[in-house]
Order: sequence, then structure tokens, then C-alpha cells
Amino acid sequence: MQCLVLAAGYATRLYPLTENYPKPLLKVGEKTILDHLLDDLDGTGAIKRYVVISNRKFAPHFTEWAKTRPGAVTVLDDGTTSNEGRLGAVRDVAFAIRELSLDDDLLVIAGDNLLDFSLARFLAYAKGKGSSSVLRYFEPSVDRLKKCGVLEIGSDDRILSMVEKPAEPRSHWCCPPFYFFTRADARRVEEGIASGCGVDAPGSFIAWLSSVSAVYAMEMPGRRYDIGDIRSYEEVQKNYRGIEK
Repeated sequence: MQCLVLAAGYATRLYPLTENYPKPLLKVGEKTILDHLLDDLDGTGAIKRYVVISNRKFAPHFTEWAKTRPGAVTVLDDGTTSNEGRLGAVRDVAFAIRELSLDDDLLVIAGDNLLDFSLARFLAYAKGKGSSSVLRYFEPSVDRLKKCGVLEIGSDDRILSMVEKPAEPRSHWCCPPFYFFTRADARRVEEGIASGCGVDAPGSFIAWLSSVSAVYAMEMPGRRYDIGDIRSYEEVQKNYRGIEK
């Protein structure tokens, strides 16, 4: 399995902290956001290589950071230079698959979210299902749901539908940007784009894939911290205690 890290955004809501520095390399405690995630995944022994997909502006920062990491880390520059010209998360995944000729199971994660539980549980869940899988959590706020990917779930955890940023959410199940794609489904990213799936929000491919293939959603056993602006970054610095062992 290989892990794709989505890190090509420009984090404009975190200016001035991220005006010249990538959000995933901001520190929470003694570690960068990205090191928290990858240190956990290193412990699973399941990841052969990490691929960090960045942009022209921030790729040099990730290249320097990668020198501090054990194991194989590849940094890809998607060639974009501004927030307005970004490819979008789904096109970035397609770019990485094409550029590196990837033909493997893929774990796709956002580089700017933290979890207080190990992704080992999620990888075990996906292996047990033998199918592409995502995480889900219950979001009580309708206003927040309108800014998220919202899932309808069957009794066996299978996704019945997913809509990104729905005007009228049809459930309270929210999908954060942590996805496992089987090798066969990872080969279908270009097909999904050609079929008209959205490209900006990373969950748009899941929305399409779940309409043509079995995709399952594991309920999160802990909390996710989404670092989107200065206030949320200050809160996570204050409240995050790391991954429960």
C-alpha cells in the first residue's frame, strides 16, 4: 500500500502563518501536523511509500522536510502557483497516479487534519471489508454538514450515497478526508473525472465511486481536528493530546 498526502492547497484562511509556509508543516506540540499523521502510519508497517502532492510554491519546503523522515517519501510538485489556479484534490490524485505509474492499494489522506486515534484501526477495517472504505462521524450541526461530504449509510456500513456540500443534508454522517482505495478502484480515478465527478473536494471521487462500486464507511472511534483557520489552529494547539495508544 502507498499513501498519498494531499498538500497542494494554499491555506489562505491561515494567513499570515501560511503565506510562505505550508499548513501541514505547522507544529502542534513538538511535531508538525504531517509528522503526527505519518508517525502513526509508520507504526502500522503497512505503508511502502508516502507521496506528498504539493504545489510549485511549497514543494521545496516539503522536500527539505522529507529529508528528516525515515523510509521512502516522494514529493510531487503539481505545477500550480496560486489558489485560483489549483488543480483540485481529485486531479492531484490522478496526477500522482499518472506521474508515478502507481498500481497499488492507496491510502489518501489530507495533510492538515489530526486524529486522536490510530489509522491502524481504519486499515484493519478496510482489509476486513476487502473494499474501498472511508471514515465517518456524526455531525449534529446542519450548518457544518452543508460544508462537508455527507453520507447515507446502509445497515452493513455500505455507502448508499454521498453528496459534497449539500444544500439539504440527508443524514448527519460526515466524511473526513481519509480514504482507502483498493488497487482496482484507484485505477478508476481518471474514469471518475471523465464521468463528471467534481475535482475540487477530495470526497467527490468517493461520491462517484460509491455509485458504481461497493464503498464502506467506518465510524470513527475518536475525534478529528480540522485545522482550517487561525482560531482552529490555536484550539488544536491547546487541546490536542496526540494519538491514544
